Amino acid sequence: MKDKICVITGGTEGIGKATAFGLATRGAKLLLHGRDPDKGARAVADLISRSGNSSIAFLQADFASLADVRRLAAVIRERTPRIDVLINNAGGINGTRLESKDGYEMTFAVNHLAGFLLTHLLLDTLQTGTPARIVTVSSNAHRGAKMKFDDLQATRGFSPMSAYGMSKLANVLFTRSLARRLQGTKVTATAVHPGFCRTSFGRDVTTSGLVKLIFQFVARFARTPEKGAETVIYLASSPEVAGSSGGYYFDRKLAPVSPTAQDDDVAERLWKASEQLTGIA
Repeated sequence: MKDKICVITGGTEGIGKATAFGLATRGAKLLLHGRDPDKGARAVADLISRSGNSSIAFLQADFASLADVRRLAAVIRERTPRIDVLINNAGGINGTRLESKDGYEMTFAVNHLAGFLLTHLLLDTLQTGTPARIVTVSSNAHRGAKMKFDDLQATRGFSPMSAYGMSKLANVLFTRSLARRLQGTKVTATAVHPGFCRTSFGRDVTTSGLVKLIFQFVARFARTPEKGAETVIYLASSPEVAGSSGGYYFDRKLAPVSPTAQDDDVAERLWKASEQLTGIA
């Protein structure tokens, strides 16, 4: 990975930061996205200190705003002539229904639409030069989810886990559609389940008592962020998966997905809806 240029969204804490450290120690040049400039500065300083790699920079953007996603893409294109790896890692869960600056349900907007738009805007840069990889962090939470095309914005009976599961299903379907569109190019797309990790994930669900209790219980058995990042790093760097595209991985192995996640009709319907919602149709 020496001198490979890697963009990591949500790269200032948790799995994203652990991924950044792993790639930094391998000699990659990193562009880390985050929402908080102060946290970003601290993360960069810590990563440089621990890895000895000074080629790490922070880029600020709020993924609750599609305009900010567009601005981030423009900044990245200005800073680098190519991208070797794009890791769509940013995401979260909300205890109550919130809306993004564009009026979309926040979980769906941040976990899916932001990454969908950023990937679209960076495709030309990814296709420049050497083979490139797109890795999207999903979750096994997709397994019990359905794409509610009649209510993508969860305006009826909002459930934190239902909204999260649908957004993670969207990640897998997006990867499937993207891989199909990238056939014949030097760019691959894969999705990953990092496992449930001890991070700040879920800290904002305090208004939902049941969900909060669930997180507190399962956190006792959670993985470290470093363990969760292992397969992300593997998909970003390993020659074993060079040229592999469209797969969903867990613990460095291909893993099964839900029947809905294998449905190309659903994937295409989501792609078209995402194009409309992000304004790139």
